Amino acid sequence: MIKRVCVFCGSSSGARPAYAAAAVALSQCLAARGITIVYGGGNVGLMGVLADTARAAGGEIIGVIPRALLAKEVAHTELPDLRIVESMHERKALMADLSDAFIAMPGGYGTFEEFCEILTWTQLGLQRKPCGILNIEGYYDHLLQMFDHAVAEEFVKPVHRQMFIADAAPESLVDRLLAYQVPLVDKWLGREQA
Repeated sequence: MIKRVCVFCGSSSGARPAYAAAAVALSQCLAARGITIVYGGGNVGLMGVLADTARAAGGEIIGVIPRALLAKEVAHTELPDLRIVESMHERKALMADLSDAFIAMPGGYGTFEEFCEILTWTQLGLQRKPCGILNIEGYYDHLLQMFDHAVAEEFVKPVHRQMFIADAAPESLVDRLLAYQVPLVDKWLGREQA
């Protein structure tokens, strides 16, 4: 059962108003379903939009931020549950521990890295939590093509390509995540038999 969803997203609002609109819609959707949002604890960009919308909608939100970023005054200090950690590694580990599913919204290197690490943990069997990409206005089209290319070039198995879902609509993505069963793969590493 999904009670908490970790949302990875940008500390910038991006070039298109659709990104912030999607953060509003996703936050409202999760709040309406009683699902707590876990996120990076920032008050800027899509992170700030996500948090402010959840609070306005009466939803619960947990922010997790490294002390170094707190000192730079980007932390959302008005959150009732803001957890301060010592490193980015601790931040990712705590966000993963707190969450039952993961969504990547548009973002930059940090968002890519966080989502791909969670996806790797799924591939390795370290966790079996649903993962989704919110592909607003085709933002992730090229990344999805890269994943397909990795399958075609036999660096990613087809079953591993199915370990996440992508959708362009926040409500639809949440519906699909709630119903999604992560494929169970006993053997993730292909080896030639002698």
